[in-house]
Amino acid sequence: MMPKHCFLGFLVSFFLTGVAGTQPAHESLKPQRVRFQSRNFHNILQWQPGRALTGNSSVYFVQYKIMRSSHQKPEKKLRSLPFPCYRYGQRQWKNKEDCWGIQELFCDLTNETSDIQEPYYGRVKAASAGSYSDWSLTPRFTPWWETKIDPPVMNITQVNGSLLVILHAPNLPYRYQKEKTVSIEDYYALVYRVFIINNSLEKEKKVYEGTHRVVEIEALTPHSSYCVVAEIYQPMLNRSQRSEERCVETP
Repeated sequence: MMPKHCFLGFLVSFFLTGVAGTQPAHESLKPQRVRFQSRNFHNILQWQPGRALTGNSSVYFVQYKIMRSSHQKPEKKLRSLPFPCYRYGQRQWKNKEDCWGIQELFCDLTNETSDIQEPYYGRVKAASAGSYSDWSLTPRFTPWWETKIDPPVMNITQVNGSLLVILHAPNLPYRYQKEKTVSIEDYYALVYRVFIINNSLEKEKKVYEGTHRVVEIEALTPHSSYCVVAEIYQPMLNRSQRSEERCVETP
């Protein structure tokens, strides 16, 4: 005899996949612009309501899958899910428990996409007034290539007429054992660039480029106003992100 929880899961998948045929999928309900938005490996699936949906009249169901190469070891099982998995080709779709029957237009898939060099897909289905849409599929998403890295955080201290700039790379949502935070430096080879702007001359100058996170800026004019800007450059991706200006007055 089929266990009760399996039978319930079968019923849910039965209706959501449209096998029953009693509730046709409505194209106008189908979620639009389904995309991953990723910042510092916080990977959020976002979408817009279908053309026929307004207000909070609908609920959404989210699934994801990893597209590992066939020679790689299988994905670790993160948790047991209350519903069955769906197969797409040779891969499995997995339900996201926290985003099953939600009204929000986003779903946090950070933990489910933590193998950052692997490609993923997500998909969303809408339901409203007893009708269901087809699944809306994301483009292929590989966190390592596509996440946007924040600029470095700067601490600036004045020391004997010089500026001591200490740079901090962004922390990531993952943790090592013993709850140690993970830095972006654990995943990328980073180059730091530091620029100084003499406000009286309105001139910007690059004063450092390298891998060190402590930079001393010397030979500053007394009683002058300077602003400092830093950026993280990712050579392999040819991508950089600048910080906001931090301004000081020299004594």
